[in-house]
Amino acid sequence: MTVTKLATLAAALLASTAIAKADPVFNRIASFPVAENLPADADPKSETSAEIITASADGNTLIYSDSPFGGIGMIDITDARAPKPAGYVKFDGEPTSVAAVSGKVLVGVNTSESYTNPSGLLAVVDLASKSVETTCDLGGQPDSVAVSPDKSLAAVAIENERDEDVNDGALPQMPAGYLVVVPLKDGVADCANLKKVDLTGYSDIAPEDPEPEFVDINADNEVIVTLQENNHLVIVDGKTGDVKADYPAGTVALDGVDAKDDGALDFSDAIEERPREPDAVQWLGTDRFVIANEGDWKGGTRGFTIFNRDGTVSYESGPSFEMKVAQIGHYPDKRSDAKGVEPEGLEVAKFGDDTLIFLLAERGSVVGVYRDTGREPQLLQLLPSGISPEGGIAIPGRNLFATANEADLVEDGAARSHVMIYERAEGTPAYPQIESKMEDGKPIGWGALSALAADPETAGRLYSVSDSFYKKQPTIFVIDDTQKPAMITQAIRVTADGKPAANLDLEGITTDGAGGFWLASEGNPEKEIPHQLVHVDGAGKVEETVPFPAELKDSATRFGSEGIAKVGDTLWVAVQRPWKDDPKNTTKLLAYDTKAKTWGGVRYPLDAPSAEGAWVGLSEITVSGDYAYLIERDNLIGSAAKLKAITRVALADLKPATLGGDLPVVKKETVRDLLPDLKATGGYVVDKVEGFAIDKDGAGWVVTDNDGVDDSSGETLFFTIGKM
Repeated sequence: MTVTKLATLAAALLASTAIAKADPVFNRIASFPVAENLPADADPKSETSAEIITASADGNTLIYSDSPFGGIGMIDITDARAPKPAGYVKFDGEPTSVAAVSGKVLVGVNTSESYTNPSGLLAVVDLASKSVETTCDLGGQPDSVAVSPDKSLAAVAIENERDEDVNDGALPQMPAGYLVVVPLKDGVADCANLKKVDLTGYSDIAPEDPEPEFVDINADNEVIVTLQENNHLVIVDGKTGDVKADYPAGTVALDGVDAKDDGALDFSDAIEERPREPDAVQWLGTDRFVIANEGDWKGGTRGFTIFNRDGTVSYESGPSFEMKVAQIGHYPDKRSDAKGVEPEGLEVAKFGDDTLIFLLAERGSVVGVYRDTGREPQLLQLLPSGISPEGGIAIPGRNLFATANEADLVEDGAARSHVMIYERAEGTPAYPQIESKMEDGKPIGWGALSALAADPETAGRLYSVSDSFYKKQPTIFVIDDTQKPAMITQAIRVTADGKPAANLDLEGITTDGAGGFWLASEGNPEKEIPHQLVHVDGAGKVEETVPFPAELKDSATRFGSEGIAKVGDTLWVAVQRPWKDDPKNTTKLLAYDTKAKTWGGVRYPLDAPSAEGAWVGLSEITVSGDYAYLIERDNLIGSAAKLKAITRVALADLKPATLGGDLPVVKKETVRDLLPDLKATGGYVVDKVEGFAIDKDGAGWVVTDNDGVDDSSGETLFFTIGKM
């Protein structure tokens, strides 16, 4: 065979065996708490929020509207992995939206004195000097601001929103809203030639009182406007101000959703047809557009819809997006009787050859990334966001995407408002780290994972439980940790007399060696809910309950069982925090002898809290080899968090003494600082690291509790720390 033929054959063989290049993926690379951008003279605990977000032309500065504090903040993302404060501009009014253009940023500012006497302005801020150059009187309350692709005009939705306390929020409530179109030149607004476009008379619902919500402009300078409460869509010629088309947003009936706020996840309900009531809208070229069907007054259909410009539906998502959100544990059960995950924000941008749709779920605190195919869009990823993502901005030139997450829970000592940054690159998605399988066309609903235990016989199998957030559905989850993401393959309901077991707050689980489980349930003496251990069979049926001993009754608080482990015939139970009879910075490890039916205990030394008002406690106990391993953590979140660790105590030192007398204090050893692990996905440090187990192969696994997506981003981190 000739050399040429050999080379040709080799090339063909390489081509036939080459692995197809994987699609690039988005991963979060940084999170910026916007409280860091407060002016120096402001109280650092002032409420501040990132709502709508835009980016400078060079992609190096993010600008967000901050309604609570009354200004716009700027973030330097020259190094996107290390965002820095870049300035703040205060207004006499409430900034509602921002749009960058030609070294400026256009800011919609609500200056209304009341719902019935609305007013507002469009401010032009120079990014270099951070000063207001000019303002245009808009005559009403602005909501959304958009700039045309050719930068020749801006559109502003003047909502003149309704008062929800008047007549149960029913429309009409005058004055009517309208659209404003402002000519631009080099980013400067030509206020003298702005046009006010009358939008009355088009919708079937309260035609005299349109409430424009969101605007976007296509390459033909056509403005698409959502009239959210009116459930209507209008297309306006941006140059002339003429209405070119309008049509109802329509209705959707849903099947396979959870429609009840009842402390259980059950995706078997149906919702009769209701109006879409879209919030955000984005053009897909010039012939189609996509809407996020958040709902406001009477509607909301939990998904998104792609329309052709003639008003016909190109694609309707139905409940499919919400089902995917439920599979990764981000479904907000407390919103089940309302609007579910509430898709609110949208962004559309072209990355390489792909036109991508970013769908922001306000209540699910997650972003769906879809590839536009011209037909049914393809879901590529679900990205973790901060709490309540309101706005998103794509920066394709830098392969970046950013979200503005509006919830600031500073008064509750919880997460602050954040801007989160994602980068598109080759690799694998870092999130989700755990998800559930579909059963009979429905997701296994889950959340608030509060413990972990390993199957002693089966490699790669772990168990978890959900806490009292799902009070009507106490559940043991079976997890396959050999998959990536890890997969919840089964939900075992905990039952008594054929019904969901009542008054359980499951915080610990361990196998019983006979195919069943021992569960630790945290009680609350103030509500007469007992601290107890619960023995169930492999099907979750309660076989025995063991209340905590009478010797502890007078000293008990609600901070009880947070983990359980079995050593021979003894169950060891980690009590979260000091009880009334514990010396400062100590808590108990209780021992229950399942044969003798007796109790004992030791004391565990806790680190001192790092801040006033904070606490340190235990969240788990598991046993492997010669040691009991525990999670010791503080209750702090984000940059305030100082202690999230795995410690261990030698089993030889666990010698329980009789309760009611002096208990020996064990010696602890720190095995792993978990703070670096909790920062690894680019988010803020979550407070509730609640589960730890060592599997049959000796690998340690950690899980966090997402609080059932209630005042929480919904993120669940599930990761291994390797061989122990």
